[in-house]
Amino acid sequence: MKPTDISDPNYFHKVVDCQWACPAHTPVPEYIRLIAEKRYTDAYMINWHSNVFPGILGRTCDRPCEPACRRGRVEEEPVAICRLKRVAADYKSDIANRLPQIPKEKNGRHIALIGGGPASLTVARDLMPLGYEITLFEKDKLSGGAMRTQIPRFRLPGEVLDEELNYILQMGVNCRFGEEITSMRAILDEGYDAIFVGTGAPLGKWLDLPGHDEAKDNIHTGIEWLASVAFEHISSIGKNVLVLGGGNTAMDCCRTSKRIGGEQVSVVVRSGFDEMKASPWEIEDAMNEDIPILNFHVPKRYITENGKLVAMEFEKVRKEIDADGKRRLVPTGEEPAILACDDVLCAIGQENSFPWIERDLGIEFDQWEVPVLNKSTFQSTHEKVFFGGDAALGPDNIITAVAHGHDAAVSIHMMCEKQDISKRPNPLTNLSSQKMGIHQWSYDNDISADFRFAVPHADKQKTLNDINIEVELGFDEQLAFNETMRCLNCDVQTVFTDKLCIECDACVDICPTDCISFTQNQDEPELRKNLLAPAENEEQDLYVSDKLLTGRIMAKNEDLCLHCGLCAERCPTNAWDMHKYLFNTAKAENACQS
Repeated sequence: MKPTDISDPNYFHKVVDCQWACPAHTPVPEYIRLIAEKRYTDAYMINWHSNVFPGILGRTCDRPCEPACRRGRVEEEPVAICRLKRVAADYKSDIANRLPQIPKEKNGRHIALIGGGPASLTVARDLMPLGYEITLFEKDKLSGGAMRTQIPRFRLPGEVLDEELNYILQMGVNCRFGEEITSMRAILDEGYDAIFVGTGAPLGKWLDLPGHDEAKDNIHTGIEWLASVAFEHISSIGKNVLVLGGGNTAMDCCRTSKRIGGEQVSVVVRSGFDEMKASPWEIEDAMNEDIPILNFHVPKRYITENGKLVAMEFEKVRKEIDADGKRRLVPTGEEPAILACDDVLCAIGQENSFPWIERDLGIEFDQWEVPVLNKSTFQSTHEKVFFGGDAALGPDNIITAVAHGHDAAVSIHMMCEKQDISKRPNPLTNLSSQKMGIHQWSYDNDISADFRFAVPHADKQKTLNDINIEVELGFDEQLAFNETMRCLNCDVQTVFTDKLCIECDACVDICPTDCISFTQNQDEPELRKNLLAPAENEEQDLYVSDKLLTGRIMAKNEDLCLHCGLCAERCPTNAWDMHKYLFNTAKAENACQS
């Protein structure tokens, strides 16, 4: 294997597993250390620069960072990264003086944003400080998109949502609320320098079964029903409610139903429990509210009496794996399940919808009516039209929409500056030694033995009786500090200088995970097998040195390293050192700089 090029910005970035997994690449260990120091506002601003909505995401994020957390190497539960983000939001001071200054004199470019969700708002946040004039079109009376219409207030209080949206809107965005766009041609004709489409995936899927027409008044699509509740168009539901689907929307539907009149609320899923798409914590919250989840039930028909919905019929199935390894659902042969219901909420998926985009404008769509895009730039086949969020690549989550918005803002700025938008700006990186003395570090390298700390919850009886009472109370300062101590500081990297190594193997002896090996060089597949601890996770790189004096090489299994610094403490020649690696993705403000 060739020696590792640690100057590649993605090498150490990939080792910070939580940050690598985050679509917006938020510097997770950096803000966790600041929380430990009670520098909540600093921690918040790191998040705000990256993920834009720390208070919102600290309550609602799908947490792709947590399954990647290196803490999972040593115990079952990762660091509560998401809930620590909320801590920064809950305990920050006023940030008004830390927000970007908006130029009074504009740069002469005017950008249209269609849809007021997280992707569009991120574009606005990135471009407004650069002097762009921004006009936001939103069909609803308020901004926020799915954050407002699909996330119940018992998970995301309105005041938290409004606060973080207003940080952006008050930059001077020209808001045209309650104005639904019906023609892309008309928008193009207005002469905008660029148009960003962030309209989400607004159509919920129906389950059209026998009996649907007779029962249609009591059958609802999940996302539209949640929006109606959010805007107070609906305040009640029948006593017996069936929620069809196993995703996060289904969990929000069943928990909302419980709060507005549903006495017997059940979630019914075609698949097994382990195949449900909802986040584990969302499922847990629903079950803690005594909502049963019925798996392996395939809906067959709506049952009506005198033109009114009274029940649904389900076929019971089981999972089988065929000879090709494919999953099949096969009938068990049991009698069908008949479940009584007054209302049915269909939370079985969402679809994009662009009837307002004329098909002779040069904007191409694929067979699923998803726009054809460059997935790096988010530019469509029309030079001036960009997409992001669910509107771009189909239903996903808030943090992915934010990442799209950052990338699209870079593209729009570069296009307006007449630069090649395919040549993306480099990330901003910094690698700094943590050495304070021979065996002293400027970061806390002790590994806490604590298990994950539970987030306090409000009284269940109170929350179930009021849809606006937030269920999770968040960490207090002491719990937050305790949880920060579980972070392994994965951004503090082990840096090896081969010219200083005397091959004494002291680092090998002290390493608690056997991640360091001194061995003969080989091709990567063989080298991975022959390390002291074989490197089985091929998604994580090996750190390989140049040839040492004996002809051997140092090979470190990055997947096992705990960044504890014991190798650097034990090394008699300083061949090992600990360097903090700060990685920030480039934003529009970093593009087009000579």
